[in-house]
Amino acid sequence: MKDGTELSTSIWRPETDEPVPALLVRTPYDKETGGLGPSSPALSALLRGGYAVALQDCRGTFASAGVFVPHVHDAADGADTVAWLAAQEWCDGSVGMLGASYVGMVQWLAAASGAPELKAIAPAVTSADLYRAPWHSPGGALSLDGALGWATMMSLNEARRALAQGRDVAEDIAALAARLADRSIHNEATPVIDQPLLSAHLPWTVDVGIGHPDRDETWREISALDQVSSITTPALHIGGWYDLFIGQTLRSYGEMKTRAGTTEAREGQRLVIGPWSHNLSGFLGYFPDRDFGITAGMDAAALAEPHIAFFDRWLKGRQEGLDGRLPVRLFVMGIDRWRDEPDWPLPGTDYTAYYLEGDGPANSAAGAGRLTTTQPADAFVDTYLYDPRRPVPSFGGTMMNTGGYDGPADQRPVHDRDDVLVFTTDVLDEPVEVTGPVSARLFVSSSAVDTDFTAKLVDVHPDGRAIILCDGIQRMRYRDSLADPEPVIPGEVYEIGIDLIATSTVFLPGHRIMVEVSSSNFPRYDRNSNTGGVIAREHLSDMVAAVNRIHRGAEYPSRVVLPVIHRQPARPGAAAAVQFGPGAPVTDPGSRRTGKPRSR
Repeated sequence: MKDGTELSTSIWRPETDEPVPALLVRTPYDKETGGLGPSSPALSALLRGGYAVALQDCRGTFASAGVFVPHVHDAADGADTVAWLAAQEWCDGSVGMLGASYVGMVQWLAAASGAPELKAIAPAVTSADLYRAPWHSPGGALSLDGALGWATMMSLNEARRALAQGRDVAEDIAALAARLADRSIHNEATPVIDQPLLSAHLPWTVDVGIGHPDRDETWREISALDQVSSITTPALHIGGWYDLFIGQTLRSYGEMKTRAGTTEAREGQRLVIGPWSHNLSGFLGYFPDRDFGITAGMDAAALAEPHIAFFDRWLKGRQEGLDGRLPVRLFVMGIDRWRDEPDWPLPGTDYTAYYLEGDGPANSAAGAGRLTTTQPADAFVDTYLYDPRRPVPSFGGTMMNTGGYDGPADQRPVHDRDDVLVFTTDVLDEPVEVTGPVSARLFVSSSAVDTDFTAKLVDVHPDGRAIILCDGIQRMRYRDSLADPEPVIPGEVYEIGIDLIATSTVFLPGHRIMVEVSSSNFPRYDRNSNTGGVIAREHLSDMVAAVNRIHRGAEYPSRVVLPVIHRQPARPGAAAAVQFGPGAPVTDPGSRRTGKPRSR
């Protein structure tokens, strides 16, 4: 590197005397074992495709020198490595990058550095805005389980490195391993910022990751999307509907299409989204409460082929690889099949309001909460007590949980709580496709100066399973700005937006559409203390309960906005060109999984 630090790099080259393009993978997870994951082509496929491949340990990890500070050195180190590769006699001067998760983040930072030799990137299940994911959320809440889980894993790697250097850290290694085995040890601890093991081995994760709850200059400096107009690289974006980075994957695609620095970059964006989570098991498309079928996994999606075609276009100038292909490929849940589309969001999307309605409390056992496309005339106020000492437990969704309890989990275990509001449509007679961004507009008030509001979109199956599709959270102090928090006035009614990110599904006949509203989703997100103070620095005993209210009716039309697609969806498992005719039968692929809801 320019500062003299040496980064350990393994280079694999095809057997040819001609110079070839190079593909770079920069990883903090050990290039010898964790370089290319399931979202990337196998090394042999890349070599057969005529590419040299460089696998590099990030600064301060495994065989590389220096000190690992998450994200801080990745732009400069990526640019230096790209320039070094392009200058080698066996390289033709063109370099691309690929890989998933942190390995995708380094691609975005290298691209934002303006490295001229970097011709294309293929970031998978990752983020170009590190505040919004993975550290926090679009609504400002800390992504507690994911942030602490990753920081603990990387601190364990740092401790092992220290042990190899002769430092006495054996007790730290045992304690960090115990926290990975039982995530509740750190998820339940307060104050959240009191993480001595993380501070000792990876201080950035505490000082910045947890210690900067506002999206301040520190976060803006490491956000590639804040520099999107200077990025000139076409990108192949790969994501999963249940991946914790799905919102930023879709946002990066949209921002690059509209604001990238060149026409070539704007027109060179590609997108693939499958029914995947961030766990290795989640790449299979099979989950305990929902099986998406044999075509759902990353292997079945054959991601090597679009990678090779994409790099052939931008590193070798071969136009035919992408000619005639639509730029977006989505797995549509419900009918459980892949479909190609001209853009994201889909052209002609009908953003339809589904209003929260009912003549009684939506958290009552009678199930008075209804969801309807007709704006209600009668007013009602749902009132519940949000107590951070008994938060609503997380079940599935976009959790980065090594225990495997992520993805399309059954939500019934939380439906009997008095702090969870449930609104449901009548049983559907016709299929309803929802593909695109999902949001909620709620009219809310609270007894506290700060609190959270959450929302989930759920598919209720005929057998009773309530399968989460997407969700979001809004911290009230960040309702207008992630950078400039502002308290609320207790009792005052505010209209807020909750970003539920996105989904692609068909609600089949016999199913119901459900929306859940509450004020916590723990430990997916940290619990709001309701005091208006610095949440990460507060003890559990400092936290107070809040009386929260959802206002609905003509004056306060609280609603969820669904991206409805008006066309006949294909039959489950059918080929892309085959669609329903009038009266054609619809089967439910989700019926493969049955049973009672799991408890936690």
